[in-house]
Amino acid sequence: MPEVHYGSKKIAYTFQEKEGLKNHYITVEKGKGVVLKGKQLPREEADRMILKKARWILDKLELVKSIGIEDIVTGSRLPYLGKKYYTEIYQNPDVDKTSVEFNYSKFKIIVPPNTEEIQTEIHSALDTFYQLKAREKITPRIEKWSEKTGLKYNQLRFQKMEKRWGSCSNKNNILINTEAIKLPYSLIDYLIVHELCHTKEKNHSKAFRAELSRHLSNWKRLDERMSGMRL
Repeated sequence: MPEVHYGSKKIAYTFQEKEGLKNHYITVEKGKGVVLKGKQLPREEADRMILKKARWILDKLELVKSIGIEDIVTGSRLPYLGKKYYTEIYQNPDVDKTSVEFNYSKFKIIVPPNTEEIQTEIHSALDTFYQLKAREKITPRIEKWSEKTGLKYNQLRFQKMEKRWGSCSNKNNILINTEAIKLPYSLIDYLIVHELCHTKEKNHSKAFRAELSRHLSNWKRLDERMSGMRL
């Protein structure tokens, strides 16, 4: 696997040949790492492309890493609103259901003793926590941005999704991925404004980009941080 050096950091990447593309582009994905896609090109030129986007790639790797979680044990760090928090697992003989507590310093996960499927229960409890917090934290922000931009939506729903951060239907119903609560507020706001702009412009046309620019002058930088991310 080729790699480049950026200061004290190493960035390993793979190349995926796609002859139909006019331009090369880079994605950072869970389970795949850094992937450069496009027409075949010399190794030196590929390295230069990776180095040119090195700062963005390193930021993206951190974001993807914060979202990808496997077994959760004491000492794990769980993502919430752009930060990662220390986690402690407690067994409590007086409870019969796994629950999650969070005090903005650490996660405390309480589990019943002798739980056979402990990881399944922990992940289920965390999904419930993230869903509740997504509704609590994101709902008022979309209401604020709707009022600020003048872009009105019909209904707002939350759902855990595999590959999309959000969507806006033809009837202007907005769907937000509950996993978005793991992102920093800057990216949550970008997601909100992005979907609100779809209430006016249904595709990613020049008019859509102009609408985004009206409400978020730095949308290109935010879009760059979001692009290539996969849950």
